[in-house]
Amino acid sequence: MRRLFFVFIFSFCGLLSAQTAFQLKVSGEVAHPLDLSLSDLSKMPRKDAVLRDKDGSSHTFTGVPVMEVLERAGIPSGKALHGAENLSKYVLIKCSDGYQVLFSLAELDASIQDKNVIIADTVDGKPLPKEKGPLRIIAEGEKKPARSSYQVREIFISSIKN
Repeated sequence: MRRLFFVFIFSFCGLLSAQTAFQLKVSGEVAHPLDLSLSDLSKMPRKDAVLRDKDGSSHTFTGVPVMEVLERAGIPSGKALHGAENLSKYVLIKCSDGYQVLFSLAELDASIQDKNVIIADTVDGKPLPKEKGPLRIIAEGEKKPARSSYQVREIFISSIKN
């Protein structure tokens, strides 16, 4: 029994360590590169987004709006988001399994579109399942959830160069 207790404690500590060691990297053409912990993200403004899964069930995800993270990294938004230099920027979301999805910076900005895109850490009030977390990008309202990808690890910003 005592041995089982130590195995449990060791496993729990390993899980806790993995959760606290996670860092969401924000890099590329940013004024302030970021490495955000789950704790950092939990202190930022939060928003809900609803997503239908493949079987048609709706789930409510909660997390940080992507633009909130980008603004902390020094990316222009609102009135500052104008001109070819900024309107040609894109946001590449990189996931642990190599999956990547792309958004234009303009489509994420509330002054241009009403698109609700968040970096979620909970679904229906519970942490994301281990195999799909700790973070998931949620693009609410899209007909297919192809850009609502799992295990987000990095947000990379760049621009199209001719």
